[in-house]
Amino acid sequence: MTSDLSRRDAVRDAALSAVPAALADLGTLVRIPSIAFPGFDRAEVQRSAEAVKGLLDGLGIFDAVQIKTATIPATGNPGMPAVLATRAARGGKPTILLYAHHDVQPVGDEALWETPPFEPTVRDGRLYGRGSADDKAGVMAHVGALRALVEALGADFDLGVNLFIEGEEEAGSASFAQFLRDNAEALRADVIVVADSGNWDAVTPALTVSLRGNARFTLTVRTLDHASHSGMFGGAVPDAMMATVKLLATLWDDDGAVAVEGLTERDAETPDYTEETLRSEAGLPEGVSPVGRGTILSRIWNKPSITVTGIDAPSVRNASNTLSPEISVVISARIAPGQSAKDAYAALEAHLRAHAPFGAALEFTDVDLGDAFLVDTSGAAVAQARDALAEGYGVDPVDIGVGGSIPFIADLVREFPAAQILVTGVEDPHARAHSPNESLHLDTFRRALVSEALLLESLDASTL
Repeated sequence: MTSDLSRRDAVRDAALSAVPAALADLGTLVRIPSIAFPGFDRAEVQRSAEAVKGLLDGLGIFDAVQIKTATIPATGNPGMPAVLATRAARGGKPTILLYAHHDVQPVGDEALWETPPFEPTVRDGRLYGRGSADDKAGVMAHVGALRALVEALGADFDLGVNLFIEGEEEAGSASFAQFLRDNAEALRADVIVVADSGNWDAVTPALTVSLRGNARFTLTVRTLDHASHSGMFGGAVPDAMMATVKLLATLWDDDGAVAVEGLTERDAETPDYTEETLRSEAGLPEGVSPVGRGTILSRIWNKPSITVTGIDAPSVRNASNTLSPEISVVISARIAPGQSAKDAYAALEAHLRAHAPFGAALEFTDVDLGDAFLVDTSGAAVAQARDALAEGYGVDPVDIGVGGSIPFIADLVREFPAAQILVTGVEDPHARAHSPNESLHLDTFRRALVSEALLLESLDASTL
């Protein structure tokens, strides 16, 4: 019988050896344009799911590996294909659920990419391509860690392992809650690892302990029954663009901080984080000032933010001397932990209706809400995860908040209230997820894969 130390050493060595094959398989996944948004080819998402299923089948450890869909309650249409793999625990050992998603963001303006977005390219220690970091690297961290566990311990280890590789996270996870309800028993676990977040930097691991919620909606502003000549009527008739600009400006104060009554803030300390670091990581050039008040990380982690992410209006190319009768914008608000998305949306709608200029008519459509998340860090699995990260990275992990949102975590909490949820990831601050030239830091991926393998070994040796 091997000692606990030699067993752990064997897992670590196997994990390091698993990295090259995991990166090769990641390159194969990146080549599949699995965009789940409307208007894109659903067959590519199906092809991606089949590729993931093949990787999980190849492990030879699961009782079942299936490609499944759930119905989107709002429309009755099927959601995008997800991959569900299950393996029952043995000998009183715990079960872990590993989550990632295999769908990706649209490319955007392809001219902004230095290399083709679906052709994985390595340069300067990074792997470039859409989904290379978010979140096909999460998929391969799970697969690589399990390969290491099998290599070191054999296929008859006792840990229960379920995998849920979603196919529509970037498009809003419309069928996620229904998928959980449909497959609750198959997904039930003592520990849930969500590999869809980031790290403090390229060398320092992190556990994400807070996430902001979100409230996203389309606002349409109308002031006219039809377009009119701007020369004939301008100066007396308010056009929709004028009303929209004035209305949107009320959402922020002169410092750029959110100025909507009813949106709350969370009072919590944040680590040191300099303006210089913000400029480097966000691409904020000298001469452009940060917005908001308080520490920089409090603005990102613990306060609300509002962004106009889209607008339907006459383009510069099609501009004419016309008063626009109607303008539509997409408003994306991030909600501080501790406030429900429903309450935040109500505050936003009330503010906009109260400040509509010139009697403009407002319409709110396509409302999408997701609650914030705060982790209970008292569980044994959290301590085991911290130990695994420290060992895998060689640096103690830090607890971080994230300004972004993962709304489906609230669904996980609701469906599995007793589970310990760990939010981790393979991204570093320069990954540029969702942006052109998305990339994965290769050393970060290696450390993340080793850390997850060590966590699996620890859980397999415990009873929680």
